[in-house]
Amino acid sequence: MFVDTAKIKIKAGDGGDGAVSFHREKYVAAGGPDGGDGGRGGNIVFVADSNLSTLADFRYKRKYAAKKGENGRGGRCRGKNAEDLVIRVPVGTVVKEENSGRILADVSGDEPYIVAKGGKGGWGNPHFATPVRQVPRFAKPGLPGEEFDVVLELKLLADVGLVGFPNVGKSTLVSVVSQAKPEIANYHFTTITPVLGVVSMGEGSSFVMADIPGLIEGAWQGTGLGHQFLRHVERCRMLVHIVDVSGSEGRDPKEDFITINNELAKFNPELAERPMVVAGNKCDMATDEQIADFKKFVEDQGYDFFPIMAAIRYDVDPLLKKIQEMLSKLPPITHYEAEPAPIVTVDDFDDHSVTIKNVNGIYTVEADWLLQVMKGINFDDYESLNYFQKVLINGGVIDALRKKGRFALDLIVYLLIALFGVIFIVCGYQAAMGVSKLISTSWRIPMPIIYFSAVLGGIFITGNTINNVIQLIVCGDDKRSTEIEEVQIVAAQQAEGGKNK
Repeated sequence: MFVDTAKIKIKAGDGGDGAVSFHREKYVAAGGPDGGDGGRGGNIVFVADSNLSTLADFRYKRKYAAKKGENGRGGRCRGKNAEDLVIRVPVGTVVKEENSGRILADVSGDEPYIVAKGGKGGWGNPHFATPVRQVPRFAKPGLPGEEFDVVLELKLLADVGLVGFPNVGKSTLVSVVSQAKPEIANYHFTTITPVLGVVSMGEGSSFVMADIPGLIEGAWQGTGLGHQFLRHVERCRMLVHIVDVSGSEGRDPKEDFITINNELAKFNPELAERPMVVAGNKCDMATDEQIADFKKFVEDQGYDFFPIMAAIRYDVDPLLKKIQEMLSKLPPITHYEAEPAPIVTVDDFDDHSVTIKNVNGIYTVEADWLLQVMKGINFDDYESLNYFQKVLINGGVIDALRKKGRFALDLIVYLLIALFGVIFIVCGYQAAMGVSKLISTSWRIPMPIIYFSAVLGGIFITGNTINNVIQLIVCGDDKRSTEIEEVQIVAAQQAEGGKNK
């Protein structure tokens, strides 16, 4: 069975983790960190194979994953890079991302195409050594490899595409002008797979002709496997529209011509603008009036018309010469350029976005990049925790939490300040009462006055704090809502702000 589309899942290898290691040697008390970096994960590479003609193999295996890079080791030994996973496909296969439709690769040449890149290896702990942090007990994990759900589409590479209704003589024409041997029979859809034939026009001159299975009305919607067939016309530099000019099957040749052109335009509007010539086949079964009438109809629409009898190769050479003449003026076969990943703007979320959720007063932080950082954090080590704190500050997580929970945080802070103010008042008053008759030897001031200054300071602090609390409660904050809200922050901006501070 001919298969020209397939859906698969590809996953490049993750990068190896950096190592946490310290140099150990006799008579060397503090050798310092020597953990090696992790190796790169394997890439997913597509290669064109001329021995393949269908995508049938991908019906049985749907998932392809490259290996992970080797983890780093002590002694600054870097992990080994994982081998690339090579996927062989027929020439002319287009790899598209399933969700977005973005073209990842057009596997039409001899060179390999890297579709999914393996993740970079993580840093070993020597990268985190500083004059202050000389014994880092943490390292970076490897970055994950790219992962895509892709659609493989086989689009044949041909100069000329033959289109028309079933049983109009397309396969017959290919068989008489090339060495191709398509199946020929007097019934519809004899040809169910595209057939390529090389037409030789003398030494050093030739072109590839594709016999596209017959199209019917509604082909652009998939009727009669139309989608599978029309897909192979998209790359053709020009088209040859073959029509049964005799109407031997009871159809009107003019209606056939209009129907097929409409199907081409509906499937891809560019096909309506594709250069085309018209060949009226089975002229031996048509009258001169039928041929002349159809020729006038075609030429009035701006197309060249060639009456032929493909079965006996009658008047086929003028058609081939015209095709050769047109091809010499047309651009080469279309090759699709890989589309880069969409550029993330300031208003969009990138890999460093942070999501803060507030559910009934409980705050949660969601960030994929933060999870990767946490994998390399040793929460039992003070220096590792200090590094993690800096990541939270520079990454904008702390600012996001402050913005999200400002009311609760400010209220707690104010209550703590008010508590300290009350302590000043109580302790200052008790101290003043205990030394009511003493005088300071230095300042010659009664001691109660000195301690009462602490009382006054406590009163000022407490009063100011109470005022702030009242304003906070009265003015309110729309962020006090218990409904789930999300705040998105671009870490790059936050990090830059942290550096400036």
